[in-house]
Amino acid sequence: MVDRLVNSEANARRIAMVESCFGTAGQPLNEPGRVLVGEGVLTKMCRKKPKPRQFFLFNDILVYGNIVLNKKKYNKQHLIPLEEVQLSSLEDDGQFRNGWLIKTPTKSFAVYAATATEKSEWMAHINKCVSDLLRKSGKKAAENHAAVWVPDSDTSICMHCKKTQFTLINRRHHCRKCGKVVCGPCSNRKIVLQHQSSKPLRVCLSCHDELSSAQTQPSGHPNSFDTSMKERANDSSGDDDSDEDTDDPSLQSPQSVTETMTFYEGGEASNGETQAALDVSTASATSSSEKMDSPAATSIDSTPFTTPTDSTPTAISDTPASPMEQ
Repeated sequence: MVDRLVNSEANARRIAMVESCFGTAGQPLNEPGRVLVGEGVLTKMCRKKPKPRQFFLFNDILVYGNIVLNKKKYNKQHLIPLEEVQLSSLEDDGQFRNGWLIKTPTKSFAVYAATATEKSEWMAHINKCVSDLLRKSGKKAAENHAAVWVPDSDTSICMHCKKTQFTLINRRHHCRKCGKVVCGPCSNRKIVLQHQSSKPLRVCLSCHDELSSAQTQPSGHPNSFDTSMKERANDSSGDDDSDEDTDDPSLQSPQSVTETMTFYEGGEASNGETQAALDVSTASATSSSEKMDSPAATSIDSTPFTTPTDSTPTAISDTPASPMEQ
């Protein structure tokens, strides 16, 4: 599937469209041998609440960003090398359904699809791309992955001391080792987590004690650092997760999107829809009058696939998204 798309005009147009939708906020994506395998909207579990995000699966990277204008403009682009990715399925839990974990050495998070079928399709395509990439490169899959952060809303007290109540003054912090929500005094140490960053990262006291003995400098002193009050006040090393509300108000919930994913093969799309929306967004972003070919239904194994219309409710906050940035 991927090999047939490498030099196709349809693939080149799609990648150009994605680049234009991110504009100057994104990195160039048109690399030799790169193929856009699929795209769609997933609900990402962010630090404060679940939010819709646009995902683009390439044969070597996974890209996602905030939706400013649906199918027209995205920002806050994130690029994840697929050779670092490992997926883990999540059991349905109340309103949180059809989810899985995307784990990498530097960042891990949960995402949720609109239906069980979409979850299955996404996971199958991502795993296929990862396995193909590792096989061709001869590399081994990453063994160490960053912890998935506990959402702020899951606890109102520090998960370490079990005492401190979070307020506007007593801020929440996340341990970069275990992902728990902790207070300032219980996370006033930093230590180098080599698979995440060369810089010292905030960790809770329990994780610091566990790691400090293994990470000692030649002098015999732990490779860790005390976080002063000033540093703690200014510390935002990933705490905001780059998830400010810049989203399209029409996408307060993925349920408002009838078709949330498209996978391509041979210039065609797997959701059985024509590419009218893609043509419109491409013309809007690039001022090109060139039209995309109408797709036929296909899937990763060439089996026809159509996204169900009776979507299972997905995980999403009841809190409306903030107004879109102009």
